[in-house]
Parts: sequence; C-alpha cells; structure tokens
Amino acid sequence: MLTERLILTGDETQDKPLIQQAAAIIRAGGLVAFPTETVYGLGADALDSAAVRRIFLAKGRPAWDPLIVHVAAPEDIHRYTHDHSILTAKLIQAFMPGPLTLVLPKRECISDVVTAGRDTVAIRIPQHPVARALIRYSGTPIAAPSANKFGRPSPTTADHVLQDLSGEIEAVLDGGATPMGVESTILDMTTEPPTLLRPGGVSREAIEAIVGEVRVLGRSFEEGESLPAPGLSARHYAPSARMLLCAPQPEVFYGALKDALSRYAFVGAMRPDGWRLPDSNRLRVFEWGAWGDWATLAQRLYLGLRALDGQGVHAIVCPLPPEEGLAGAIRDRLQRAASE
Repeated sequence: MLTERLILTGDETQDKPLIQQAAAIIRAGGLVAFPTETVYGLGADALDSAAVRRIFLAKGRPAWDPLIVHVAAPEDIHRYTHDHSILTAKLIQAFMPGPLTLVLPKRECISDVVTAGRDTVAIRIPQHPVARALIRYSGTPIAAPSANKFGRPSPTTADHVLQDLSGEIEAVLDGGATPMGVESTILDMTTEPPTLLRPGGVSREAIEAIVGEVRVLGRSFEEGESLPAPGLSARHYAPSARMLLCAPQPEVFYGALKDALSRYAFVGAMRPDGWRLPDSNRLRVFEWGAWGDWATLAQRLYLGLRALDGQGVHAIVCPLPPEEGLAGAIRDRLQRAASE
C-alpha cells in the first residue's frame, strides 16, 4: 500500500478538498493520520469494527488497550455516551474543544473493539481545525490513538507518522508540527470523585478549579491488563535507546552524562538551554529549550527523543520536570519511557 501524503497549506479553500479526500477514506473503512493540537492521531470510523481493528494491526497495538473517540461538538458526546451530569457539562464548557478526554458510560453504537470490551468510552473534542473538519466531513466519530507504532514516542509531525506507518495506512494529512506535543489529559468521570488517569494538556489544578477534588490514579498497568483508557501501560512513549532520568539541576545533569558516557558507546542529551555538557565526540545533543518553559519543552519532547534515536544513541539522559501542571505531563511520559 502506498501511503498518500496530503500536504495542507493553512488556506481553508485549498485544504478543503484534501480533507474531504481523507474523509472519504474514513467512510470507506480506511485509515488516515491527522494532526490534532496534541499529537498526530491515526483515525478510523469508530462505528466500524473492521476499520478499528485495522488501527490495532497497523500499530501493533494489543486489543486490551482502548482508543479515544474524537467528535466535533458537545452534542456528539451526549449522542455516544450516557453521561448527562452537571460536572461533565461544566468540563465540556470549560475545556472543549481542547486537550481533555473524558471517560464516560458508552452507548452500544460505539464498537467494543474501540473500548477493549469495557462499557465506558474515552471521548474528546479536538481543538485543531483540521481534526474537527475531518470529523465533520466524515460524518462519523473517529477513533484515533497516536499515529505511531505501539509503545514508541508519539508523532508530532507527518514525517514521524511516515517513519512508523508508511505503507500501512492510506493517507496522512500533513498539517505541520502539532502545537502542544503531548497527549490529552484523561479524566474518568465514572468514579466519585473523578479520577485523573493521565496528565496532559489540561492541568489537574485547572480541572479542580471547575469540579472540585480530583483523585489521581496511583498505579500503572502491566501488559495484558484491561485498561480504562489509553497511555497507561507501565512502559510507553519509549525510544529504542535506554532512558536515563536525573534530578533537574545542571550539575546533576552534567554528572549523569559523564556516567552514561562511561557505560555506553553513544549517548544522547535532552539539553535545557545553557546547561553544561561534557566534552565528547560520542555525545549527541538535542537543544530542548529553556528549563521552566514547559509549553516549549512539551512541544519538543517527542521530537527530541525521535531525533536522538535516529542518531543511533544507546542511552538518552534527560532531567525530570516537577509534578505540577504541564510539567507533570512531561514527567509522566518520561517516567513511562524510562520504565524497564
């Protein structure tokens, strides 16, 4: 199969026929990768079990790991779920469209393949105009995990998608780099209080300002366990190189690089601006951004991991951000990537 790259310009008139072409592929049971505000998604008709199974095959994704359903408007959430609570309505009003996914009781029309057999569905309204246009033109909810091989760093450019999935999907809508760079926050609304399953683009603090107390999931899931939502496996988002995390101080980072160079032939560094590096021709450096500029560091996280992996390093040293806000989402992804 030849994967077609549909290059978007940002001009609505020029882009419309390309998005409509991609929508026709979705309606025909095909797979299309598309940009969201978080990462690129790999989309199929969420009401078509055969199409959804193709997502799992293309990614090498286990059937026990559910998918997120993407819809275009708040009324679509009510159409595909049984939840009509005041708290859910407040969250939809405050954060959608945007990088928040809610786990809600599902209606029967949503394929059990999407939800890994569970009676709940993870659902969100993406903010990216291309994603929303694709959903509207398709005329169906779109099930979409990240458009990469299972367990690998998520794709934030069309090039990343093609590196992993060229020849296995029909098309990719190339809308440039995704603006946020890490996945959506996932909040389980079937518990009391709601449970934060995965940190992401909407912070726990922002959610609690709307709905009050939120419980944080205190565990990861092992291979084969039925997951309540995607992205919760103990090891996930991982490059081929071994991830080595260190405390977020320049001198600790320098020492961790020195130690890694003594144990590995080639070492990658996710370097915050201005942090000192050892002098070595076996060191490969990705200039990550200013420490504390979490929006930039999130947007460039997977770009850096993939870039260093592509240079053949055996280990990647990276400082670990704090737990609060968007930094906490970066921290979560790095800890899962470093899990053995």
